[in-house]
Amino acid sequence: MLECPFCSIEPTRLIEKSKLSLAFFDKFPVSIGHALIIPKRHEPNYLNLTSEEKLDIENLTTSVTNYLKMKYSPDGFNIGINIGKAAGQTISHCHIHIIPRYDGDTDDPTGGVRGVLPAKQKY
Repeated sequence: MLECPFCSIEPTRLIEKSKLSLAFFDKFPVSIGHALIIPKRHEPNYLNLTSEEKLDIENLTTSVTNYLKMKYSPDGFNIGINIGKAAGQTISHCHIHIIPRYDGDTDDPTGGVRGVLPAKQKY
């Protein structure tokens, strides 16, 4: 079994940590400030997290988005979770993407996360 890359994050990537979760910068960012939030416990599926873990992640998400607003001044955010290979999950440790968005970073952002199925993004 391969070692999980999220179970040993380099300290230089760490943004913040809480009792049950960690926030760090994505190694392959989609935009400036792209961050990930993970539970400290190794669990692939967000739906299998405890209520306490989900609440901790939610609180850390708020804290991290506030930090990113101060540091990078984005115009918006996409926040998303891929659950399972069919949804694009490539690392089997639950992680939440916080992707800062900037006016003009794409020609037409209409549809936002609906873009996971490009033919369905515009409606």
